[in-house]
Amino acid sequence: MQMEANHEEKRNASLNRALLILSCVLLSIGTCGSPLIMRLYFIHGGNRVWLSSWLQTGGWPIIFVPIALAYYHRRTTEGPSTKLFFMKLPLFIASAVIGLITGFDDYLYAYGVARLPVSTSSLIIAAQLAFTALFAFLLVKQKFTSYSTNAVVLLTIGAAVLGLNTSADRPKGESDKEYIAGFFMTVAAAALYGFVLPLVELTYKKAKQTITYALVLEIQLVMCLFATIFCTVGMLINNDFKVIPREARNFGLGEGTYYVVLVLTAIVGQTFFLGAIGIIFCASSLLSGIVIAVLLPITEILAVIFYHEKFQAEKGVALALSLWGFVSYFYGEIKYSKQRENEKKNEKEKEKETEIEKKDTPETADVSQLDP
Repeated sequence: MQMEANHEEKRNASLNRALLILSCVLLSIGTCGSPLIMRLYFIHGGNRVWLSSWLQTGGWPIIFVPIALAYYHRRTTEGPSTKLFFMKLPLFIASAVIGLITGFDDYLYAYGVARLPVSTSSLIIAAQLAFTALFAFLLVKQKFTSYSTNAVVLLTIGAAVLGLNTSADRPKGESDKEYIAGFFMTVAAAALYGFVLPLVELTYKKAKQTITYALVLEIQLVMCLFATIFCTVGMLINNDFKVIPREARNFGLGEGTYYVVLVLTAIVGQTFFLGAIGIIFCASSLLSGIVIAVLLPITEILAVIFYHEKFQAEKGVALALSLWGFVSYFYGEIKYSKQRENEKKNEKEKEKETEIEKKDTPETADVSQLDP
């Protein structure tokens, strides 16, 4: 019985590790790909900020695919009585509220990408890690080790180093007013999403039902649905739906490419959100923020390659600091996970020793019963 429990525990740990790796891959694709594709839209003639923000979560029907696969797997193992959806009303309401906040954050971020080069917007978004660490401490009582603290400091310094020479990347023809507005919108987007990540983790902890990955997918579905509804209202007010055909005809890369860019933006946007919530489920919101921060210098390099943006020495220093912070965090996690495993083993050994001592101790008779 004990062996079966240990085998099940190891199996669950392996599955959790595999899911964490998959989530990191998805988040990497979303973090690096999303700003590049969005910037491609704006560079070649696109100027609809609400449309761009809508696309970040507009691919939410894609989530039905893994939900359907998970349901099919449950039917084969548990029978036809299994549920298609597990979400209860309180969790649905919480997910809807977070979705509306995410929709507003999408608009802030899209506005910044429209006004700033990828290199500049990415470095500002790196400040999100500091906000994530703060809100994780306040909302979910995130415990910091010396390694995680070191990682946060290094990644934050990396973002600051990138900010030393942003004026050289200012787009031609951009007014000071537009640039400053884009700058502050992006800062607001970083702060707000730094709040959203721990809020999702808090929702997991406060939910009065077992949180499985199937349920995490449902939460993501509801969040993206309501974020899309929020942005749809903005598009309707701004008449974006009417402008799309004309904008497609005038797009610099051609009408067909215009629609390909829109579809890719929606797909890559979903990889970002699925990766982020997957890491929160497997580990913590802080790790999710750290992965996003460490990938931003890589986004910088990709922007240099594809959009020929300048790669100053500051970007090289920021990349080195980010990788250092990333290694520091995971080294600490590996060290503390081994420490926790050793503690569990010691506890089990003590329990076994206690049981053996109880068995070896002879039962003493009640003295009162021996009195003649």
